Amino acid sequence: MNLNLERIAGIAHQPEGTPQGVVVLTHGAGGNRESKLLQQVCDEWARRGWLAVRYNLPYRRRRPSGPPSGSAASDRAGIVEAITLCRDLTDGPLIAGGHSYGGRQTSMVVAAGQAPVDVLTLFSYPVHPPGKPERVRTEHLPDIHVSTVFTHGTSDPFGTLAEVRAAAAMIPAPTEVVEITGARHDLGSKTLDVAALAVDAALGLLGDQKA
Repeated sequence: MNLNLERIAGIAHQPEGTPQGVVVLTHGAGGNRESKLLQQVCDEWARRGWLAVRYNLPYRRRRPSGPPSGSAASDRAGIVEAITLCRDLTDGPLIAGGHSYGGRQTSMVVAAGQAPVDVLTLFSYPVHPPGKPERVRTEHLPDIHVSTVFTHGTSDPFGTLAEVRAAAAMIPAPTEVVEITGARHDLGSKTLDVAALAVDAALGLLGDQKA
């Protein structure tokens, strides 16, 4: 298996044996591939027998810290590149997504049909900026036609659970909202295994497709 992921600044979590498929995840605004959430989720996917790749978006490859800079279109081009590269790593399904900004940009790539995926997995989807519920970021969701998981904290200022459920209802494909009680935008939880719950939901939707 060719795991040369330097082009996307990617790190692979490899399972034992032949991978069942590949998962491609990226970070939120201000973050990078080393986020605790991405590491935990990729570890969980590898335990389930999947190859999991966490990678840096183009803006993060240009500068080591700070918010997204430059064009979001260039970040979406980087997402297309990552999905295309990782699809060649296994013969199984491909699941893509990310945290906050990275998940939103990935969902826009999928909505535009720029890169085929089997399941979309979105962590702390930013329905709107904190304190600005009128500035919704959901206009592209009706163009998503793949099963989608939203993993979201009940104390996330970027969207209430009700707002996330309303956003999910805009997608004309099976969706699931994984509720993380008490969690904020980073999805940290002392009582729930966030990674396991998110992986369970994605595998459940993938299984429904095969049924």
